[in-house]
Amino acid sequence: MNPVWIRRLAALALVPLIAGVATLSSQAKDEAMAPSAEVGKQAPNFTLTDTEGHQHSLADYKGKVVVLEWFNPDCPFVKKHHELHHSMIECANKAQETGVVWLAVNSGAPGKQGAGLERNVAARAEYEMKYPVLLDEDGKVGKMYGARTTPHMFVIAADGSLAYQGAIDDNPSPTELGDLNYVMAALNALQNGKAIGTANTKSYGCSVKYAS
Repeated sequence: MNPVWIRRLAALALVPLIAGVATLSSQAKDEAMAPSAEVGKQAPNFTLTDTEGHQHSLADYKGKVVVLEWFNPDCPFVKKHHELHHSMIECANKAQETGVVWLAVNSGAPGKQGAGLERNVAARAEYEMKYPVLLDEDGKVGKMYGARTTPHMFVIAADGSLAYQGAIDDNPSPTELGDLNYVMAALNALQNGKAIGTANTKSYGCSVKYAS
């Protein structure tokens, strides 16, 4: 057989093999990105270090209600709730008064907007945050929870189950507050032993600045 045709046939034989490898690679990537946090199920445990060097594990707060706030200090939507209206701090302060644990998580990769130890140390002071900012620079925890935006809120019940995930309120404007604060509504329902009316909403804000 002509050597040229032999090479062509060999190349054609490799096409499905290469396609199969690409498909498997794509599936593996999708599975790695798929969140394991789901409302009604146990919230996945994690351990992260905050800007002051203290470690926090979700397991440390067993028996307590926990709020996770995905954070990027330079995102306009975060500024809306921290700087323009102070709504995030007000919610956190009210929640902490009732024993709720409130944690901010920054999943921004090094070099990305709002990421890094120095920027987040400064942001805590700027925004007068009385709760820690946990750094998740490799994005593993953010992806595990399916955090898409800043802010993206998660409320974990005292039994460890994820009770709410989504937006902080019902107005995706970068400047105006909503009429309904979903996080406070969820916390009030948990405190009073009632079912949460809206347990899943679509978060809004800047995209989480994961590593490429």
